[in-house]
Amino acid sequence: MRSSRLGLLACAVVCALVTACTHHAPRVNNSPPVAPLAQGEHQRIINGVRLYYRVAGETPAERAPVLFLHGGPGNNSYSFARLMGPHLEKDRRMVYLDQRGCGRSERPWDGRYSLEVLVADLEALRQELGVERWVLLGHSFGGTLALEYAARHPERVTGLVVVSGFSDAESTFATWKRELERLHPGRMTTPASASGDPSDYAQVMKALKGMDAQSFFNQLQFRSPMYQQMQEAVEAESGLRNTGEMSRALFSTELLRYRFSASARVTAPVLVIGGQHDASIGVESMRALAKALPHATLLEYEQSGHFPYLEESERFTYDVAQFLSSLP
Repeated sequence: MRSSRLGLLACAVVCALVTACTHHAPRVNNSPPVAPLAQGEHQRIINGVRLYYRVAGETPAERAPVLFLHGGPGNNSYSFARLMGPHLEKDRRMVYLDQRGCGRSERPWDGRYSLEVLVADLEALRQELGVERWVLLGHSFGGTLALEYAARHPERVTGLVVVSGFSDAESTFATWKRELERLHPGRMTTPASASGDPSDYAQVMKALKGMDAQSFFNQLQFRSPMYQQMQEAVEAESGLRNTGEMSRALFSTELLRYRFSASARVTAPVLVIGGQHDASIGVESMRALAKALPHATLLEYEQSGHFPYLEESERFTYDVAQFLSSLP
C-alpha cells in the first residue's frame, strides 16, 4: 500500500504497521560552508539531522526568499517543486525543504518529530542560509508548520501562504465523519457513548475497519480521479515515499487534538487558499483560520480539492505571485 498517495493524517491511519526506523548516531556538521542561498541541491547537518533542500529561481536582493513546506505529515517537496516551481521561480528565489525523516532528508537518530523540533529545524535552516526574513508557503501539514513558525518567530516572517492548511483537528475530523456518512451510509452505526472514545476521530477509525481506508481518504482529497492520477504520477516520478514514521510520532502525541491558538502572534500578511472540495481538511476550518488571523485574506477555489496548485494551477500561480509581489 503506497502511503505517498495519502494526504494529512491518512498515512497515520493506513501505515500503522510500517516497520520502526533505524536510529543513527548524532551528526556533527563537518561539511564546508556554502554561499548563502546558493542555487542547487544541498544536504547539510541542521539541528543535528542531515536535511536536504534545493534552492532555485531568481529574485532581486531586497526580496525575501520563499521556503516551501510540504505536507503529509511525511511527504516531500518534489511534487510541488515539479508542478509549481517553474512558475514561481520566475520572480522569487525558492527553497524546497524535505523535513526531517522525509524524502531525501535523514531520519533523526533520536526519533524526535515534535512541532517544537520541526520549527527549530526551520529556524536553524534560516540561519544556515543567512536569511534575515523570508516568506513561508505551506501545504497541508506544511501550513501547520508555517503558522507555528510565524507565531514563534514573527520578526523573521515577511508573509505566509497557507494552502489547505491543517489548523483545527476537531473541525477536520468532524468533516471526515460527515463525509463517511455521506459516502458510506450506515457505516457510522456505533453510538458515540458505546465506543469508549466519543471523539469523531475514534468513531471514523472504528467505522473504517474492514474498508479500503486509502480509497476513502483519496475521495476526501480529490475532486476527480483524474487529478488523483496526475498527483500519483508525479509522486511516482520522484521515487520517494512516505514511511508513515512522522505521522505516527505526531498523531500519537500532539496532532490528534491540535488547534492553532496563537493567531494574534502572527503579524505578517497571510494568504489562505482552500479548495471547496477539500474534505480532508474541511473548508470550514480554513474559513475559521482566516477569520482568526489579524492580516489574512481567504481565497476559496471552487474547482479544487486538497491540491489547488494542481487542480487550478493557473489561478494558483497568479494569486500567489500577486501576493508575493505585495510583500517586501
